[in-house]
Amino acid sequence: MRGQPRVRRNDWSAIVVPEVGAWEPTLSVSVVVPAYRAERLLPTVLAGLAAQTYPAHLLEVVVANDGPDDLVLPEVRPERTRIVRVDSGWGRANACHTGALASDGDVLHWLDADMLVEREHVEAQLRWHHAVDHAVVLGHKWFVDPAPVLEAGPQAVRAAVADGVVAASFDGLPREPHDWVEQVYDRTDDLRAAGPRALRTHVGATASLRRSLYDAAGGMDTSLVLGEDIDLGHRLAEAGAVFVPDRGARSWHLGPSHVMNQREDVNAHNDPYLADRVPDLRPKRRPGRLYSVPYLEVVLDVRGQAHDEVGTVVDAVLASTLADLSVVLLGDWDVLTDDRRSPLADPLLDTRLVHASYVGDPRVRFLGALPDERCPAMFRLTLPGAGWAPRRPALAALLLHLERTHHGLRQVHCPDGSVLRIERTAAVSRARLVAEPGEDLDDVVDQLFGSWWLEAEDAGFQPVASVRRARLPGTAGPALDPAEAWPDDQPPPKLRKQPEPEQPEQAVQPEPPAPSLLARAKRRLTR
Repeated sequence: MRGQPRVRRNDWSAIVVPEVGAWEPTLSVSVVVPAYRAERLLPTVLAGLAAQTYPAHLLEVVVANDGPDDLVLPEVRPERTRIVRVDSGWGRANACHTGALASDGDVLHWLDADMLVEREHVEAQLRWHHAVDHAVVLGHKWFVDPAPVLEAGPQAVRAAVADGVVAASFDGLPREPHDWVEQVYDRTDDLRAAGPRALRTHVGATASLRRSLYDAAGGMDTSLVLGEDIDLGHRLAEAGAVFVPDRGARSWHLGPSHVMNQREDVNAHNDPYLADRVPDLRPKRRPGRLYSVPYLEVVLDVRGQAHDEVGTVVDAVLASTLADLSVVLLGDWDVLTDDRRSPLADPLLDTRLVHASYVGDPRVRFLGALPDERCPAMFRLTLPGAGWAPRRPALAALLLHLERTHHGLRQVHCPDGSVLRIERTAAVSRARLVAEPGEDLDDVVDQLFGSWWLEAEDAGFQPVASVRRARLPGTAGPALDPAEAWPDDQPPPKLRKQPEPEQPEQAVQPEPPAPSLLARAKRRLTR
């Protein structure tokens, strides 16, 4: 979808949408309702959906029955409503994915089976998807006692929603906002200033996105039984998503959520799963640990590179104060065989020795080429060759600066003319979505997220040749360890002295607030 508005980071103000009721929708939408033992509340939920202002011929409702009993569709419901049985697996993520696969709308709209929506709810969210193909729209909700609407019955509820007076049903009763989400909205101007951290507010009771974006993100992780919305939010961000909280998409959560009832237990359950999958949740990750989804991927093409030079660079990377990384070594690995050869005169000796050096390290992968899909890590560092090795704190400090500024690209210029690149995966994905044919992708990344460059010495990189000379027996001076040549108690000089390119937006933290990445990094560097 070309010619879309270009959103800088998450400042969705650049997207202009029409007023509700003043436009003509064209996209079809599938409202997917994951349902487990939903017999009590589902008739009320469907009654609200039956009174939507969005055109009925463009709206379908798919109820994914994840419960043990059969569900029966009530009389009051949207015209195109059906129930699909979840035949394998269980849990909300699995039910949502089952419903998504069974649906056919251009847009997927998640709506939990305890959500009563106002008449403009679907229309308000769908405005954004007509404007851009990478919006994730978050509805607004209050938590209320469901008794008044249950007592009124589905017919009365549909009439109240259609007349725009359903809110009066809850007059005089407590209305609880989604407290921690609202706190984040308050701190970040409704996510406009949240930058890459906006994904942390992706809670799925009412949210919508293009089917194409859902597919690009890989869909729901059906192995998760809790926390699936945060996990999906991370992968949507990595696919280039913009998160838009639409306060005009109003709804009523009929009763408290699981988190409200058992917040500490839910968080304790989710933390190990989400920490493993979502590198953005840095406060939940532990130093020195390896995770399924790394924070940084380092790529080095070893073709034509000497084994000892490759080893110097890779060892320095693996010895970094940032342990949360993986290494991809690109080479002609498929030509290595066990056929008889001269061990020392082998023309593939360098390739063979590199493979033997790192085949046992779980952080190192051997590929012939990078796959076409997006980088699996939150950041990717591409090294131009085995000529420059990072000092021990360099990678952590560079990523820290990227985090503080919310930039999408950092380039490190070396005296020999080579350039090291650190890319933010989300920024590259967004740039690919909006770039026009022939447009330079780096320029688009700079426009959308910002970029900066540094000299190699200031960024904490040193030439491999000097490291190797210092290690040779009989040479003057002490052996130089590339991981320790830069004092741990100092940030890189250029990162300390250069003017900040711009003021960073305030990063958001889910409840409870955790120490900032900057504070944690400084503590680590001074230990």
